[in-house]
Amino acid sequence: MSEKPMDSKASLRAAALAQRDALAPDRRIEMSLAMAEHAEAIAFDPGTVIAGYLPIRSEPDLRPLMARFRSRGARLCLPVVLDRETIVFRDFVRGAELVKTGFGTSGPGPEAEELDPDILLVPLSSFDPHGNRLGYGAGHYDRAIARLRGKGLSPQLIGTAFSLQQTDNLPAEPHDVPLAMILTEVGLRSFPQAL
Repeated sequence: MSEKPMDSKASLRAAALAQRDALAPDRRIEMSLAMAEHAEAIAFDPGTVIAGYLPIRSEPDLRPLMARFRSRGARLCLPVVLDRETIVFRDFVRGAELVKTGFGTSGPGPEAEELDPDILLVPLSSFDPHGNRLGYGAGHYDRAIARLRGKGLSPQLIGTAFSLQQTDNLPAEPHDVPLAMILTEVGLRSFPQAL
């Protein structure tokens, strides 16, 4: 009997996250700093809206990377979970108070302006050499990308992960949107078919 795609995704997700969780905290910090250095290769104009995220669990820490983007003139925003189905992106200004925003995350409060990102740094549990990503299973980013595209926008999707989260081949479903790039501690890689 063959595995169903959802069972396969769940087992791939669990294996990738177990590997990431096994990294020592100081190693994750070093890898996150290396990611920030490699992110210098991401081209954008001043004023570009870039959505990052604050780390939860064993995710890469994008704060050094986002600080570099801010110094290059980017306008930053963070995801905020409104309900079980919806995330929006709120303006992330230096010194603003952060509040709990669902699913263990923190972000700007309701007084912050909602923004539509031009570049979306996407968290993930696993990725493959073809630009497919496997999220955490809730579908928040898939729906956010669909909402942005429904407004006629096409944000550049850049996955952010550690290289050990790569797998040979991920099952892709019709709603899965491929990444334009993946940023890891070993570098920035483009997926031309997704551009």
